[in-house]
Amino acid sequence: MTLFDSFRIGELSLPNRVVMAPMTRVRSQSQVADEMVAEYYAQRATAGLIVSEGTFISPEARGFAAVPGIWKPKQVEGWAQVVDRVHAAGGRIVAQLWHCGRVSHTALQPSGSAPESPTSTPAEGAKCYIFDSRGEARFTGASDPVGLDDDGIARTIADYARAAANAVEAGFDGIEIHAANGYLIQQFINPLVNDRSDGWGAQTVDERLRFPLAVVDAVNDAVRDALREARTKDGAGSGEGRPFIIGMRISPYGTVNGIPLYDGVENTYVTLARELGERGVDFIHVADQSSTTGDRVTPAVPRQLLEHMREQYRGAVIFTGGQDAASAREWLDTGLVDLVGFGRPYIANPDLVRRMREDLPLAAVDPETIYSQGPEGYIDYPEFAG
Repeated sequence: MTLFDSFRIGELSLPNRVVMAPMTRVRSQSQVADEMVAEYYAQRATAGLIVSEGTFISPEARGFAAVPGIWKPKQVEGWAQVVDRVHAAGGRIVAQLWHCGRVSHTALQPSGSAPESPTSTPAEGAKCYIFDSRGEARFTGASDPVGLDDDGIARTIADYARAAANAVEAGFDGIEIHAANGYLIQQFINPLVNDRSDGWGAQTVDERLRFPLAVVDAVNDAVRDALREARTKDGAGSGEGRPFIIGMRISPYGTVNGIPLYDGVENTYVTLARELGERGVDFIHVADQSSTTGDRVTPAVPRQLLEHMREQYRGAVIFTGGQDAASAREWLDTGLVDLVGFGRPYIANPDLVRRMREDLPLAAVDPETIYSQGPEGYIDYPEFAG
């Protein structure tokens, strides 16, 4: 198999095995995806699958300014225009549902309240993106969180379900539940972060997986109901069999945003993979953070973990993290992954699939405009000339 062979996730057919990985680009000051966002994704529609930037499921989920949400009608309308543009260009796109948990700041929370998390312990070293009192954008440390009570947990699970239903309404081809990078779901999973003593704790594998699996169950129900409602609204039989896939992104050995390593990582995530398979989850997106720069040393995702996941999970596996065309081929040749994700290369190379297929040089990213506002460094990178 090659990167450029077609593939099928669930009922969704993909023209190649290249995935545009989710990347926060902070171009939505109104928290609504607009025409510029639609142009950005449409330019990259030759990817076999696009995973959108993280989109917040609720006001409490926010941890970055200028990121679109998907909890209210105007935001759904904004994403609908993005999806329409991607589809018109021949692409496929899923929405990544995001809750930052304790990786947030009071400046981003409703009424300046504390971020919500399974724990009241701060996220050491975590960074949030805010606009300060002068309106200037900057990164800052996370605020001290407050632990969720049972009602708050139930509300948050319902927020994931509502966001999934909204993704159906917006026309997305699926959703990816963000359970990686030290955000809310991984905070529940990690026993050195989740210090609860109730049934939502993390001392056993079953406890660690209770919250993520509750989210998956709620999302499954919401998607099923939303697809049925869409068929009814559009007329008898209309939309029958509309492909819609559900996945989860994980970073088992990731250490960003104050996530420590712990004994039992492999068993936890292999068990999670089995449970996701039993629930009909269509793909697992494995993020390897070992290429992350900085003082922290993050181990690579071991091949053994992927081997054991394959034994327990029959859905599709996406692997992302510091990949290029050569390493992607090597991973596909192992048979342990089905698709390979590319993040940073997609910033400056909207035609990345062609460049890799034809062995064309890649354009360099301007680091100064990755998180800037406006079109520069966002929709002005050209396709390869010639």
